[in-house]
Amino acid sequence: MMAVQQGISERREGHRGVGASVPRKEDARLLQGRGRFIGDMRFPGQLEAAFVRSTLAHARIKAIHIPPELKGRAFTHVDMMGVKDILAKTGLPGFRVSAQPSLASDKVRFVGEPVAMVLAETRAEAEDLAELVVVDYDELGANFDMLRAVTSEAARIHEDWPDNIFLTSQAERDFHPALADAPIKVTREVRTSRQCMAPMEGKGCIAVHERHIEQLSLWTSTQMPHIVRTGLAECLGLDERKIRVVAPDVGGGFGWKGLLQPEEVCCAWAALTLDRPIKWLEDRREHLIAAANCREHHYIMTAYADSDGTLLGFEAVSHVDAGAYSVYPFSACLEGAQVVSNLPGPYNLPAYRCRAYSVCSNKPPIVPYRGVARTGVCTAMELMIDAVARAAGIEPYEVRMRNLVRPDQMPFTSITGKNFDMGDYPDSLRRAHEMINHSAVRERQKRGEADGRRIGIGYATYCEQGAHGTSVYHGWGIPMVPGFEQCGARLTPDGTLEVRVGNQSHGQSMETTLAQIACEVLGIDPELVNVVHGDTALTPYSTGTWGSRSAVMAGGAVASACETLAGRITAIGAHLLQAPVDAVRIEEAKVVGPSGSVTFKEVAHTFYRAPQNLPADANPDGLDLVAGYRPTVDTGTFSYASHACVVAVEPETGEVEILDYVIVEDGGVLINPQVVDGQIYGGTAQGIGTALYEEMAYDENGQPLASTLADYLLPGANEMPQVRIAHMETPSPNTRFGQKGIGEGGAIAPPAAIGNAINDALADLGVELTMSPMTPRRVREAVEAARTAREAAARPAEVAS
Repeated sequence: MMAVQQGISERREGHRGVGASVPRKEDARLLQGRGRFIGDMRFPGQLEAAFVRSTLAHARIKAIHIPPELKGRAFTHVDMMGVKDILAKTGLPGFRVSAQPSLASDKVRFVGEPVAMVLAETRAEAEDLAELVVVDYDELGANFDMLRAVTSEAARIHEDWPDNIFLTSQAERDFHPALADAPIKVTREVRTSRQCMAPMEGKGCIAVHERHIEQLSLWTSTQMPHIVRTGLAECLGLDERKIRVVAPDVGGGFGWKGLLQPEEVCCAWAALTLDRPIKWLEDRREHLIAAANCREHHYIMTAYADSDGTLLGFEAVSHVDAGAYSVYPFSACLEGAQVVSNLPGPYNLPAYRCRAYSVCSNKPPIVPYRGVARTGVCTAMELMIDAVARAAGIEPYEVRMRNLVRPDQMPFTSITGKNFDMGDYPDSLRRAHEMINHSAVRERQKRGEADGRRIGIGYATYCEQGAHGTSVYHGWGIPMVPGFEQCGARLTPDGTLEVRVGNQSHGQSMETTLAQIACEVLGIDPELVNVVHGDTALTPYSTGTWGSRSAVMAGGAVASACETLAGRITAIGAHLLQAPVDAVRIEEAKVVGPSGSVTFKEVAHTFYRAPQNLPADANPDGLDLVAGYRPTVDTGTFSYASHACVVAVEPETGEVEILDYVIVEDGGVLINPQVVDGQIYGGTAQGIGTALYEEMAYDENGQPLASTLADYLLPGANEMPQVRIAHMETPSPNTRFGQKGIGEGGAIAPPAAIGNAINDALADLGVELTMSPMTPRRVREAVEAARTAREAAARPAEVAS
């Protein structure tokens, strides 16, 4: 297991199972416009919803004035009195519960919070009618900055709380006073800006009351249909058997579509109350200001190191802006708890102390975005590694090599109890160092650029805990604790295969990769495998798709189900071949024996349509079954990567250009290397947005300053470098095929690598940026501040001379 395995797909040429770069099955449907998204759907008698949203960040609702002509079309919290508030609790001691009404009741707590719902035949008409609703507010002080929100004079967002903190998370391991005497002591303040997910498809849902079967059906753009059903049942007071949740095609999720939304509850209530289908589609402005905010962190950190850069200890105090409410089902504390446990990253720290505050503010609730907390902690830690290197006067690359967990230490338990599985973190960095041609970049820096720009090189190494299960999430107090993942497998009467899984694809190519796993076990062509997902009426219960868990958990469940099915197929096939069971094998969708073979189609025909030919001891449970799976160790897999980049910075304008970008990634055994590359490319694009462009800013009244894509900047094709990827495939010893979760990895490291490259380019000017995104304005201001400081330092010498 310790040896790094490469080229699995190359060694299995012609194979279409695990390790093959099989073309995506989804592409034919999606690229030809045959996908079915919420926006494509319409039911007879359907009404569309628009929401009256708060224009203030923090205010009491004095009155809501609804014109008489809107009776039966406009609804407020009073109309929904039988509906329970959304509650996302946690088992962690000290957690403060926030009850989130589907429509605001006595107060509004952020700009964009739904206050009233208006229904009409079309969305345009509903929006026009919503303009007629008038809300009288008594404005209160807004907590727009999390550091101010925790002060004693800050207005209470939830009046029954003693302060504005959801939870304080902390850890301390082997920290001692003698660290203060370390040869190197570096303290920095790092801040990351609030962001928005910006999937291609916004959130949307259609609620339908199917009276003939006494069922509420909610078609919704979600990555967690079973969890949405559970939360919806709690709010509406219904048995889960009376609710069906269906996720059709989903155009991107990134964590945002893993939540139960107030709008979903409102539409479901209206469908039951009015007995008409109710549809809501989130527009881009709603998405930006009212919904999917994330990643706003603040750190004050001190690193203690020896003179050669070896880390002796690390301490940090962090604040995470969790917004106004705790989101269902993850709670407001998932981000803060992960800050504490993930900040050490892939480094071997001998001493550690960290405290993280999950802060309540007058902003939309924080959402677990791709790489939950890890993008922030990677940025914070990796900027600190470079700061230690500058203090030691040695290359940042060398500091990383001295402190990364070594392969001979694997499996390794980190200082916060993370159980790293197999891997070679230093080798990933070494390869990135070679691919980026480090020495050539340093020579180029010495020569200088003809256009006056400055060249910098930056590194970042991270580890991504994915597919973590029961023990981890129970330890974090999350109410939605994953356990066994299940899969239904059915050999159809014509000999093709159907697998049913409870997770949901929103761009991860699961229809392809899960079919490949079935191919690996049964030898059946992936084109003959139908993957069913996203429908609670058809699939086993699952906590859904999040946390880089699907390839490991759903993949393992598909393998388990197919293996059990293989045993039943083999028994029937052996009987038809008149051979002992131990003398036959499955190969290319056939049962092959000493004297011949029978196809899956023949086996299926025998069971379903010619049972008189079955053996006397045939399994009566047949060729349709459900099987479960959980990794041998449920603390997760640890994929990792090293990113390296070269940037050019124009110090007078602050513009940054990425000249080269390389990634050396280890996701264990790759189910489909082409799909993995797509995941990494997409994540890297998001990481570049985090590093250089994306920021959801607020003014002092809590008003969002980026309500359109003209203000909220996203990277496009022109901003993407030609990313070069190299794979290391160190199998995880804990998973079915040795695969590790890699869905979030691409988005984690770019802000740190790019930030370090910018600081490297400007180091001789005395510039060090510690806030993302590193926009042209921030770069220019930092250069000007450093210039002013140099001039001020030079003045006393001039006067003395």
